[in-house]
Amino acid sequence: MGTKKLGSVGRFGTRYGRKLKDKVLDIEKIQKSKHTCPHCKKKGGVKRVASGIWYCKKCNTKFTGKAYKPE
Repeated sequence: MGTKKLGSVGRFGTRYGRKLKDKVLDIEKIQKSKHTCPHCKKKGGVKRVASGIWYCKKCNTKFTGKAYKPE
């Protein structure tokens, strides 16, 4: 649970410094946003299974992409 100012990186508290927390926040926003499936073009149906592995709920397709974005 984070705060309004820090968002999801509020879980780190006073540790690690502001610059690192800002980088983590940017990555998590990209990673957890809604992505479009490259096969069936459904918006929001893609979930991240592991680093670089993505899964579409609609067409049951597993595909590879970047670590934080399915490009």
